[in-house]
Amino acid sequence: MRQTFDEQADPSFGSKHLPLIREAMVRQGLDGFLIPHEDEHQNEYLPDANERLAWATGFTGSAGAAVVLADKAAVFVDGRYTLQVRDQVDTDLFETLDMMEGGVPAYIESAARSGQVIGYDPKLVSPDGLARLAAAAAKVGASIKPVEPNPVDEAWGAARPAQPAAPVVPHSLTFAGEESAAKRARVGADIAAQGADAAIFTAPASLAWLFNIRGGDVIRSPLPLGQAILDKDGSAVLLLDPAKVTPDLPAWLGNQVMLEEPGAMTRLMVGLRGKKVLVDPGQSATWYFDVARASGVEVIRAPDPVALPRACKNATEVEGARRAHLRDGAALTRFLHWLATDAQTSLPDEVEVVTKLEGLREETGALKDLSFDTIAGAGPNGAIVHYRPTHRTNRRLEPGQILLVDSGAQYLDGTTDVTRTVVMGEASPEMRDRFTRVLRGHIALARVRFPAGTTGSQLDSLARAPLWEAGLNYDHGTGHGVGSYLGVHEGPQRIAGRTDTTALQPGMIVSNEPGYYKTGAYGIRIENLQVVTPAAELKGGERPMLGFETLTLAPIDRRLIERALLTADERAWLDAYHKRVLAEVGPLVEPPVRAWLAEACAPI
Repeated sequence: MRQTFDEQADPSFGSKHLPLIREAMVRQGLDGFLIPHEDEHQNEYLPDANERLAWATGFTGSAGAAVVLADKAAVFVDGRYTLQVRDQVDTDLFETLDMMEGGVPAYIESAARSGQVIGYDPKLVSPDGLARLAAAAAKVGASIKPVEPNPVDEAWGAARPAQPAAPVVPHSLTFAGEESAAKRARVGADIAAQGADAAIFTAPASLAWLFNIRGGDVIRSPLPLGQAILDKDGSAVLLLDPAKVTPDLPAWLGNQVMLEEPGAMTRLMVGLRGKKVLVDPGQSATWYFDVARASGVEVIRAPDPVALPRACKNATEVEGARRAHLRDGAALTRFLHWLATDAQTSLPDEVEVVTKLEGLREETGALKDLSFDTIAGAGPNGAIVHYRPTHRTNRRLEPGQILLVDSGAQYLDGTTDVTRTVVMGEASPEMRDRFTRVLRGHIALARVRFPAGTTGSQLDSLARAPLWEAGLNYDHGTGHGVGSYLGVHEGPQRIAGRTDTTALQPGMIVSNEPGYYKTGAYGIRIENLQVVTPAAELKGGERPMLGFETLTLAPIDRRLIERALLTADERAWLDAYHKRVLAEVGPLVEPPVRAWLAEACAPI
């Protein structure tokens, strides 16, 4: 379980692995090859066997892509990873580019030449993404071609790790709150309402939720890799490696669920000949669409019908999230007490900080795993949005320095994700100004009331406005969905500037995490998770409203707050939040920690 601090990849990978990939390309008659980060299941966090982008380039972030041509190559990342990619990738071999500014299609238009053939693995590319790539290649007279085997896999060879085969286990109704049969029936009804006879699912989180199962194939997420076909009547076929099937699993699944091996998908598709089958082009690779067409299946392109009901947590899941965050808050409070006392003089390094926090979570006796590798950035490392400490980049804390710690845990009753920013010693006036602006944005998003139908993109500017007032901003989204003992990043809901059509609904859990990053100096982020709930009625109000209940319980560093910048309402929110933290977490921690917590939660 413990976090690994040695790099999974490093800048030398390019010089070692690029020639091997190009040799494999030549053997297949290719002039180029596309390497997405995602695997066959469109996972964000990958098993080691599917870390193709990291093996090829050295970049270990959770989103990105690469294009390898015969004489040049490029790596693409989003705003979270612009600093990390330059640290991890050999820039003499790879150009580093922004995914949001044209991305891979724009690069193909500029770098490919007429007559060139660029390969792709049809199990790794979505149909929508493929259409954009094909259009870009056609503009310059090039073409894209599906290939097998994958040249990266071929180059990797015998050194490539084996595919995971973790046991698939039941997820108790104590935590799930709804029988799988009931879930399958209502999702089946939705499939029928869309004019389909069945749906194909390839997203591990959808399998886990739909069948009330959990696994361990994906790092930091209790997910089983597999596929499923759900009939509109609620019966299903679940495709799993037999090595993962535990003795009690068939009885748990029941008579309406048939188990098959993953290799049976093509045969099962043939059995659906003449039927209409729903497949999500954003979640399922183009391979499924190709096989469906070849099998005589009529494909209906539509969003995964599990995604929305999975996102709207039921009462059992919401209550589980409250318990998980209270337990996690006690561990985090012990950690923050350590940072405010012993660590102020011992000045630990980032690796020691991460180890201390994980140890405190393990002491709960309920920790199943981290929900992602802990981010602990001291000083300038905190400005790298998704920085992860390694033995190569490890920094020791220094007086007057800011430490940013973004961490989370997986418990059977819930998934947590929380960021706290603390100062070692005294903060500068600039640090306090920036921190307070981030805090004001966080409070605005925590307090907002909104009508049904409101999307996260409509709320995003609330969190940015205090920074915008000073000509500042941040380059990542303000909030992402979070699963219930599932992935720490879950759609379809989000809070981000990009246009979003998914309305926020009761039961959805989202993060609230505005930030500020000064390259080469420090990073600031304040993150709580919050669940959408009906808002209390207001006298004179004409429409029902929704709001947020904050789930995360841990103090916010008052030493970094410039009180004069806060309005009376903002101070009232912060005092009420801290009063709640003290009341709920205080009884769970030891007297010295409780005494410190009382000071940390004193009115501002």
